[in-house]
Amino acid sequence: MIYIFISVILILTGIIIFLYRSKVVRDKQIKYMHEKLDKIISEQTSENLLVFTDDKELIPLLIGINNLLNHNKKILADYTKKEESIRKMISNISHDLKTPLTVIVGYLEMIKSNKVIEKELGKEVHKAYEKAVELLALINTFFDLAKLESGDKELQLEKIHINEVCRKCILEFYEILTNQGLDVSVNIPDEPIYVAGNEEALDRILRNLISNAIKYGSDGQVVGLNLEYDDAFVYIEVWDKGKGIDEMNKENVFERLYTLEDSRNKLYQGSGLGLTITKRLVESLEGDISLTSKAYEKTVFTVKLKKLVSQTN
Repeated sequence: MIYIFISVILILTGIIIFLYRSKVVRDKQIKYMHEKLDKIISEQTSENLLVFTDDKELIPLLIGINNLLNHNKKILADYTKKEESIRKMISNISHDLKTPLTVIVGYLEMIKSNKVIEKELGKEVHKAYEKAVELLALINTFFDLAKLESGDKELQLEKIHINEVCRKCILEFYEILTNQGLDVSVNIPDEPIYVAGNEEALDRILRNLISNAIKYGSDGQVVGLNLEYDDAFVYIEVWDKGKGIDEMNKENVFERLYTLEDSRNKLYQGSGLGLTITKRLVESLEGDISLTSKAYEKTVFTVKLKKLVSQTN
């Protein structure tokens, strides 16, 4: 009987020692986690918590904390990137507005000081007028982007016959394309296709993309528009066979005021807003836009929209 009692005592003692050591290890690990988190927060480092443990209670806690740290790192990186983008935007806006304003003021000063002879007056006034129109268009473009990014410009989605929108847009550019000696490739199905969209926004999206293809892909001698679909989505492709966009710059072409010298994102007097506005408009239509590019083979901007049933209501 005494042997059983001693065995029980030894087992209980072993359990107590095990639990004590486990508590010491856990306390040590929790202390490390606390101190490490304080350091990560105070020094704003990009580290994660590295704790090797078999503790089933601590493992999910560590995973959760590291996921939170990674999420915060992404938020900080996005914030830093956005700050840099805003700084560039302010700098470029200042430059883009200053240039036409300087020209306008110069013409008006010449007219005011009577340095322009009467027969040349109309010519100088016309030049000032053209620059004023250019300036107004630029200001409206900045204003449009500001409304899109702030969420103030809410687009009403309706059932749109996308075949007709595509045909209308490519026809408006047909004369420009042919006058520049460019071949035009159009692939639009005869079967009516409907999307959830907004005709004004879709018109602007396609105008931007076709203008972009003409301006920066004309060396490929062809500009195309394809309309394709599956059960759930419609895909509008605007493409060319020009010099394309390299891998390093693909992620940047939709950014605000991306003005790399060789970029295609200069639809508005070099302001770098054309493709940014295009992307925001596509997103407002609950769609997506993507880019694939291989120099002198094919550069394709693809707009993906929700497909609606073809039957008319």
